[in-house]
Amino acid sequence: MPLHPLFSAVRTPVTAALIAAFGTPVLAQSVPGPRAPQTLGEVTIKSGAADDAYAPAASTTATKGSAPLRDVPQAVNVVPGQLLRDQGARSMEDALRNVPGVAMSHGDGQRDQVVIRGFTAIADQFVDGVRDDALYFRDLADIERIEVLKGPAAVLYGRGSSGGLINRVTKKPVFGTTFGEATVGLGSHAFRRATADVNLGINDAAALRLNLAGEDSGSYRDQQFVKRHNFAPSLALKLAPETQLLLQYTNARDQRLTDFGIPALNGRPVNVPAGTYYGSGTAVKDDTSTSNVQSLTATLNHRFNDDWSVRNVTRVYDYTLDRYNTLPSGTTDPVTMTVGRTRSLVFRDESGVFNQTDVTWRNHLGGLRQEWLMGMELGQQKKRAESVSGGVVDRVSILNPGNVPTPAIPVSAYTATGAIPSHTEQGTVGLYLQDQITLAPQWKALVGARYDVFKQDTRFDRTLASLERTDKKFSPRAGLVWQPSEQVSYYVSYSKSFQPSGETFALAANNTANEPEITQNKEIGVKLDLLDGRLNLTGALFHLERTNIKNTDPSNPARQINVGTQRTNGLELTGSGRLSGWDVSAGYAYLNGRMTKSLASAASSQLPVVNVPSQGKVAALTPRNSAFLWAMKDVGHGLRLGGGVSHVGERYTSLTNLVSLPAYTTVDAALQYTLGQWGLDVNVKNLTNRKYYVSAHGSNDNLILPGSPRALQVTLRTRF
Repeated sequence: MPLHPLFSAVRTPVTAALIAAFGTPVLAQSVPGPRAPQTLGEVTIKSGAADDAYAPAASTTATKGSAPLRDVPQAVNVVPGQLLRDQGARSMEDALRNVPGVAMSHGDGQRDQVVIRGFTAIADQFVDGVRDDALYFRDLADIERIEVLKGPAAVLYGRGSSGGLINRVTKKPVFGTTFGEATVGLGSHAFRRATADVNLGINDAAALRLNLAGEDSGSYRDQQFVKRHNFAPSLALKLAPETQLLLQYTNARDQRLTDFGIPALNGRPVNVPAGTYYGSGTAVKDDTSTSNVQSLTATLNHRFNDDWSVRNVTRVYDYTLDRYNTLPSGTTDPVTMTVGRTRSLVFRDESGVFNQTDVTWRNHLGGLRQEWLMGMELGQQKKRAESVSGGVVDRVSILNPGNVPTPAIPVSAYTATGAIPSHTEQGTVGLYLQDQITLAPQWKALVGARYDVFKQDTRFDRTLASLERTDKKFSPRAGLVWQPSEQVSYYVSYSKSFQPSGETFALAANNTANEPEITQNKEIGVKLDLLDGRLNLTGALFHLERTNIKNTDPSNPARQINVGTQRTNGLELTGSGRLSGWDVSAGYAYLNGRMTKSLASAASSQLPVVNVPSQGKVAALTPRNSAFLWAMKDVGHGLRLGGGVSHVGERYTSLTNLVSLPAYTTVDAALQYTLGQWGLDVNVKNLTNRKYYVSAHGSNDNLILPGSPRALQVTLRTRF
């Protein structure tokens, strides 16, 4: 693939509340002497089995190194593999329920999409630190853990990440040992899934690992199905004593019903059974999404000596999506009790390459222990997109849609201006510098900056003029950590990121001239390591603000101008680890998110249609309060028992704030039995059979996804 031409070129009372929440257990402990400074290690291929604890000590996402979490002046949440297994997690949505401040969007029924701290994270997905912004559902079969870095992270990862970013850390080959695991899962709603994870330690210099997954399942949603596979081999080689090469390949296919959910009536989701489907009565023919993703990644690590090391990673990917859908996105009529259905199709073809080079230098400059990270990222993506919308094609009963086949998309829709295929090229050049400094045994600092040049070119197959934009942005980050003892770390931090026009999609005539939207995060927090590190508690208070948001110009509707502001003030608390024999993961989030400045308005979805000003409205899909608790205990004789409770507060489906999803609390239970190399996992989800609504679209009041009724999942596993 030829290189793109671009390549040539906080308040005192709040603080007191946080200290009060976490300070008591600290003061109750004896305070040992200052902790000796630690040298942070680099990211290397793991030489031992994965850590199954609920309380991991380090994160690779926050600093691109193996930094202890207590040294990172920013909120970082880690969802470890053992927790994913204990909960029977099958999707990114399942996994991210373990992260406070994260809310769900149904992603148009064809992709992973969440809202972090009140801001959508449609493109803030990474794998092993490399951008993975294609729009698809990700499988967890080859995932060791998931790390969520809260707030802007442009200093290391470039554009995006208003509320945070999500990084999947993959399973790697292990040298010198051979092991494996195979599973077969069955359950309610025709759930059927099989996986295999095999590591072959060929010798001390070569190891091969293969992760496989296949699924052919039904659903609690009428007509829904999931057919998917994930094939992920990897090879690790020691080319020399201090040089390691890791090669990874992924081939993933996912096909399912494109499910946009149910409509609303009189400010609430319409009261119908959870399985009620408003798409075509012949959905397997009319309403499916099929995605295919292939990627090849090469990672080279070399250590020159104890002070200098280098890491280079190259990821090449290819992605296709064929999406057909019928959805109840027209208006609801409370008089005739009908809802309008629309039909559309979307085709996407993407390919891209990213290359990152990181040089790490450990030293004592000016008598201070320091670890410098100097990096460069180059990226090029080519994206073809075609979207045809047929508008409202019919109306069906809002209480009994009746599995009616939908009319065809009108022929005229295929020749409309909005249906003209687009071809977009995006080029990235990023240079970044970061320094982790031990100022004194009890004081540490993290400072960094990045300069990005991001170029976008969009051309169309016919009629429309080509569009082009280049943004050059500087992104800083700074944080200070005070560690009065080995048990406690207090921190304060500031970070910034930018969101260019288009970003993930094609440029349009009305946004090409727009400057990037800017996000800033101010945060204070505390991190506690108790019981000799077996239990971790964290708290974060933050003020997150995104400015320069694009709004339609009232004097020229064909143009957008940068005048909007959205902010979230919040508190996040987490606890994870082992307490009195229980493995525990818990979290709470308070989010106060609002559109504080806007010229925009949003149209209601119920007749009579009204336009509602966005200014002052609560951010969509952002509950004021949410919390979760999960615990498991080994009771002996190979038996492990536990379960959890999850609470999500009331949320608005869009910025109209006219439709709300009721608050809900669900309860899950789990049992595991191990006998020799065999194991049996039993998970019961939504034990009380609570009726609830798990997500919505975020910009349309009529696209709401009901949660699953009670479901049983049984997994048989064998290890060798």
